Amino acid sequence: MVSGSDATLAGARHPGRPVVPDTSWRARGEGWLWAVAGAFTAAQLVLVRPGLGLGWDESVYVSQVSSDVPAAYFSAPRARGVSWLVAPVASWSSSTPLLRVYLAVLSGLALCLALRAWRGLFPARVLAGAGALFATLWVTLFYGPQAMPNYWVAIGALVCVGCFLRAGDDRGGRAALWGVGGGAALMAVMRPTDAVWVTLPLLAVLVCVPRRRNPRLLAVLLAGLAGGAVPWVIEAYTAYGGLRQRLSEGSRVQGGLGWNIAVDDQLRSLGGRALCRPCTGPPADLAVTLWWYALPLLALLGLVVAVRARRAETTLVPLACAVTAAVPYLLLIGYAAPRFLLPAYALLSLVVADALAHLLTAPGRTWRPVAWTLVPLALAGHLAVQYAVLERTVTRTAASRENWARTATELHRLGVRPPCLVTGHTAIPVGFYARCASGNTQGNNANTTPAEILDTAGRIPVAALTAPGGTPPSYARDWPRHRLGPFDVYTAPAGPRGGGAG
Repeated sequence: MVSGSDATLAGARHPGRPVVPDTSWRARGEGWLWAVAGAFTAAQLVLVRPGLGLGWDESVYVSQVSSDVPAAYFSAPRARGVSWLVAPVASWSSSTPLLRVYLAVLSGLALCLALRAWRGLFPARVLAGAGALFATLWVTLFYGPQAMPNYWVAIGALVCVGCFLRAGDDRGGRAALWGVGGGAALMAVMRPTDAVWVTLPLLAVLVCVPRRRNPRLLAVLLAGLAGGAVPWVIEAYTAYGGLRQRLSEGSRVQGGLGWNIAVDDQLRSLGGRALCRPCTGPPADLAVTLWWYALPLLALLGLVVAVRARRAETTLVPLACAVTAAVPYLLLIGYAAPRFLLPAYALLSLVVADALAHLLTAPGRTWRPVAWTLVPLALAGHLAVQYAVLERTVTRTAASRENWARTATELHRLGVRPPCLVTGHTAIPVGFYARCASGNTQGNNANTTPAEILDTAGRIPVAALTAPGGTPPSYARDWPRHRLGPFDVYTAPAGPRGGGAG
């Protein structure tokens, strides 16, 4: 009997030959996919660790649904998808380890389901290999258990593109159509603009390729994008003055979108910098960035393999979607964060895994032993580098978040306890840890005025934070100063007013 993966290959090589695949669980490779997903979840819990405190952006998303923390300012580029994702836990529990475990399990389950969307398009061993390649990148492991949107855009991209190809070939029936709409909606509810960039090639295929014109599939794709983006659009009119204003403000917050080649910035960030803004200093070591240089070469090899096997579209479509997903973060934005490219990495992992599988199984007695020596060695070195970067990143990140937690504890000791307000430098994360509201009078998170802060200081405790030796804000210049670890803290004196308006 022919296995599921072998049946797929036989069908690709001999399209006229009928094949009756074995649909048993093990033969279809489901077990391998679940094993990869389980290992991914376990690696997150062991290497990233549930006790890692929440980051700046995470505190914004979680505070929107938290029962004991005032909602932080929600800037224009953000979408509500992450807040809704964490709501089942964050709405009733303030436990960070519980939230991390929940997200780690959910991200592992989502990876398995996303890979299953590609059944029949790639052999099971290629899907398992793609999942392993994507799941072992340090940036995937680091952000899998975090309350951040980029991993979930990557999952939505895998589901949407895989189901798109299956629906276009009438392989998946109604389930594939639901997958296209659901994957598009997941991307759009997490990051609407990313969803548009990922699906541009799909829309181009449906509109520009006569034999691929499918009104029903086009309608489902557009409905998924629109359905996921509706909350963001409604909020644009209720809170930001309209869609155009929100897009303009989002561009301003991101430094102004335009022609900005950020490839070198991404190279610098590969060494473990969660946010490279401004992105200065030398690029990461060659050992850390070597996989990035190999990525386009392996993707090209995967495309050549697909063309020779007469299944070019199956490879070309995810490759095109990966390229368009990366365009805004490589060419249109003036800073870098490794997580921005997660959707591109997820789609490229399929093409790269197919290329590596070809290298290991290509006929030829001379070449195959060499491939079986070099490829495993290269992958082992790659894993060692990814683990080293992940370990450094987790250690450095944990230290900064512990500083926020200690500062919050010291604020409580000074009498700044809920209900309270924290303003100034890093007000959002420190305010979250202190269970206080946060406010700023300037910058990308400006949501209040000095007069409003002074009025608040007459009713509840208020603290203003600056970097050590920094100049206090005008409204706090007469407040008592305290040195708390990496911050100078100015606390409003009790009374009807906290100081001069300035």
